[in-house]
Amino acid sequence: MTRNMPQQELTDTAETVLARRYYLKDSAGNLLENWESLCRRVSDAVAAVDSEMEDYETLRDGFFNMIYHLDFLPNSPCLMNAGTDLGQLSACFVLPIEDSMDGIFTSIRNGALVHKTGGGTGYSFSRLRPKNSAVQSTQGVASGPLSFAAVFDAATETIKQGGKRRGANMGVLRVDHPDIMDFISAKQDQTRFTNFNFSVAITDTFMTAVNSDQEYDLVDPSNGKVFDTLQAKDVFDKIVDLAWHNGEPGVLFIDAANRANSTPQLGEFEATNPCGEQWLLPYESCNLGSINLGRYVTGGDVDFERLGPTVRMAVRFLDNVIDCNRFPIPEIAEMTQKTRKIGLGVMGMHDMLIGMQIPYGSERGREASAGVMQFIRAEAEGASRELAEQKGAFPAYDPQYNNYPARRNAALTSIQPTGTVSMIADCASGCEPYFSIVMEKNVMDGDRFLMVNKHFETVAREEGFFSKALLEKVAESGTVVGHEEIPEKWQNIFRTAQDIAPEEHIRMQGELQVNGVDSSISKTINLPSTATTDDVRLSYMLAFQLGCKGLTVYRDGSRDSQVLNTVGSGDDRQTAMVSSHGVIHKKKLPGVLSAKRYRLKDANGNTIYLIVCFDDDESPMEVFAKFPFDNRVDLKDKSTMWTTTCRLVSLALRYQIPMEEVIKQLDRSSGHMLDLPAQLGKLLKSFMAATHKGFSSKCPECSVGTLVFEEGCEVCRDCGYSKCS
Repeated sequence: MTRNMPQQELTDTAETVLARRYYLKDSAGNLLENWESLCRRVSDAVAAVDSEMEDYETLRDGFFNMIYHLDFLPNSPCLMNAGTDLGQLSACFVLPIEDSMDGIFTSIRNGALVHKTGGGTGYSFSRLRPKNSAVQSTQGVASGPLSFAAVFDAATETIKQGGKRRGANMGVLRVDHPDIMDFISAKQDQTRFTNFNFSVAITDTFMTAVNSDQEYDLVDPSNGKVFDTLQAKDVFDKIVDLAWHNGEPGVLFIDAANRANSTPQLGEFEATNPCGEQWLLPYESCNLGSINLGRYVTGGDVDFERLGPTVRMAVRFLDNVIDCNRFPIPEIAEMTQKTRKIGLGVMGMHDMLIGMQIPYGSERGREASAGVMQFIRAEAEGASRELAEQKGAFPAYDPQYNNYPARRNAALTSIQPTGTVSMIADCASGCEPYFSIVMEKNVMDGDRFLMVNKHFETVAREEGFFSKALLEKVAESGTVVGHEEIPEKWQNIFRTAQDIAPEEHIRMQGELQVNGVDSSISKTINLPSTATTDDVRLSYMLAFQLGCKGLTVYRDGSRDSQVLNTVGSGDDRQTAMVSSHGVIHKKKLPGVLSAKRYRLKDANGNTIYLIVCFDDDESPMEVFAKFPFDNRVDLKDKSTMWTTTCRLVSLALRYQIPMEEVIKQLDRSSGHMLDLPAQLGKLLKSFMAATHKGFSSKCPECSVGTLVFEEGCEVCRDCGYSKCS
């Protein structure tokens, strides 16, 4: 294809994400790129590794075409940094933490350097001696892994990744570490360790003890001696309970991962990257890329003849990234070049299944997806062997330990989060089903519109059941299931993450894991809000049995405030709210509050003064209305209504009801005499956009989109914010 092709069509959302995060800008913030020039910058930089080879021109254009046409996209650091002075192109890193002050703070320093360049880090705290154990060098006692995890968390808070986003970490502790119970409970308070995902490294020995209801040993890593014993079932139940509570900790099946370790002579896996899909040895890094499977369905079938060359080109691209990469520290460069691991994954898998008219949660859906993943893995293996013949095998390759033919890369495939890049490609993220089919989007001025899945709209129009009324119903209910206007066939095909049974999610992950994924898979097992701890327990058990290397569960609404209860009795009785933070009491107001006054006009042109009072953290605590027309008989009812509304909103604020819920109810009150509550909703929106306060599930970057939990991470489908990718 010629190099003067027309501009690729992108969605408005894609252009917003690119302008916000990826396009280069001048010092004044003016855009210096468009999609075509970004693709040229990236493809030219990565192809330059082979500039002396005969196929250089073909290679450069091949890289450009597959990115430009959204067939394949590399990870965010590559899109952001390729061809720039920064030049750090990897997404995933694992750094060791040695059991010494020098080792701990060296790791903190190295992690800061990784975050500064746009990478995410995984740490195992399992080598650190337990709290209160003796430290001979100082004649003191150790403070334990969690105290140092807090230092890592604070360091991350101060570093923005490449000036674009805050760093993300995975914190891992082995289930046989003496401090495991403290670790399991560490994120029960969600205000702590906010820059970490926590996962427990679970061993086969532990799972055997759980199944047989036996005790297991806790081992002091500083001397290898048995520290204590615990009842395995009690520990497992605690993990399950906290995961039910708010989704953390996750679980990593560390022995399953090490059985698949392609370079055991170099050491064992201890940790993964922040979303859990990339097991790496200490100081290893990995660069990732994803093939957009939705682009490879023709006539209801997968076009394998077109998919194969894309896989091979993608392997060549990712392998080249290793050679043009500027690594944050020498140790990472040395280890990465020794094993040359890449992570070729997929996105748009649900788009592919929709195009094939196969329900995601069905056995056919799993078979089709696993078959495609097997094909990708086989093509990637072939490409890596050819590269080994051309350029040499990865330096750590040793036939004595590696019982496979020589290849260029020690690991080839994983399935990673694609939160932002899938928004550019306008497809489902990773191997996840779509999170919603019709989504309500609120913009800054209070306007509202519906975002409709492109496949659903096409089918609905072709089949004759498209209507605005139906879209409103689907948006309100959050599902296509149960609407009689939609044929049952399409209800099944367009089931979203929440409509698919947890067992079906896990079986999909298991099929993909054993049928084509070298490393691991980042996937969220969505549970309904009514799920019990037994549902979580069975999910973990099934994942272990199916050969998964890790699992993240998320129970719908478990990170939002829940029912109102009362605690105490008699004069000590206090009203409180049970939430994911624990029991929340009504905030007491100090004697003095700061305030801001806003002047509004109602539909008839009458002036109303709104007074919003804030606490020391600038969170709104009370709302008052002042009416110049209080004495007018004809407006007395309106004044009373408005005063009552303000009192109810103030009460909700003092109970820390999520602000988006307050605003949602106010928005629904617009029209006729009730337009003033809607104006209050708009006012609170503008306040929250400016301060980022109070939105437990709103995007911290755009303050408009709602965060959803998928692929083990919180993402915003409005602006492209992702905590992890």
